[in-house]
Amino acid sequence: MKKSVQVILALAIVAAIFFMREDISNFLSNFINEQKDKNIVNKINIPESNEYKKNDTTYSYVKNVDNFIPNNTNDIKNIIYTILNNGFNEFTFYCPSTYENCIEDVTEITNDEEELSNINNFVNPFNSFKTLETTYSSNGEITILVHKLYDDDTISVINDRVDTIISENITDEMSSEEKIKTIHDYIINNTKYDDEKIGGITKYKSNTAYGALIEGYAICSGYADSMAIFLDTMGIENYKISSTNHVWNLVKIGDEWKHLDLTFDDPVTSSGEDMLLTDYFMITTAQLKEKGNIEHYFNEDVYAEAK
Repeated sequence: MKKSVQVILALAIVAAIFFMREDISNFLSNFINEQKDKNIVNKINIPESNEYKKNDTTYSYVKNVDNFIPNNTNDIKNIIYTILNNGFNEFTFYCPSTYENCIEDVTEITNDEEELSNINNFVNPFNSFKTLETTYSSNGEITILVHKLYDDDTISVINDRVDTIISENITDEMSSEEKIKTIHDYIINNTKYDDEKIGGITKYKSNTAYGALIEGYAICSGYADSMAIFLDTMGIENYKISSTNHVWNLVKIGDEWKHLDLTFDDPVTSSGEDMLLTDYFMITTAQLKEKGNIEHYFNEDVYAEAK
């Protein structure tokens, strides 16, 4: 009898294993994948953030994260933003085994210049990139090298200039809007729009804050970077906002986001006369749209704070 019971039990176990083979296989596969993903977490080395990291910012499009295992394209965008926002020069993360299209999605995003430009707009200009270099390996390892737009020597020169301008023109008694107006006027009064750059002639670094603040010449990106650096230095929440061929600043005062476009407030005149306008100083999106300039048509899904 005992042998018969043992045989019956053995057959029952075999039958149970046969009918539950898919569940058992899935369980083992999930267990193995979980162990792999735990090992991935242990592999990730997170460098120290630099001084230009934006803290306590809540944007609709991107956010700073501490989980570097992506599960979808939105996670990949947030990881790229976090790499840039923290000022990392190089960072390695890993695709989990459960995210089958991870490498393909990373490739698509890092090859999308418009997408990368949008992400770049949310970081301090000193942490923004000139180019990103992405490498992959067969085990899902992804390394991003950040070639920054501003090197350390250039940052030092610009910071010295910014500190001098603030100390000579800004007081603690000023409201945030008064501070912004003072810097808006200073940059415009000391900068000319670089027409030759648009025509293909490069004499100045006018696409950067160095061109605007040191050389006295700028195109829209130079104006916007300069203003963003001042705003960050003064602790005023902001980011850059762009359309197909233009970039300007979006600034938060109280609970309201407003547009600030120094390029359009420093127009090029046929007579060469210098002008200082306030047509695009701290205006709402409704006011911006009323002006009807195609240069200011922006993606409201990306720059949702400006809706």
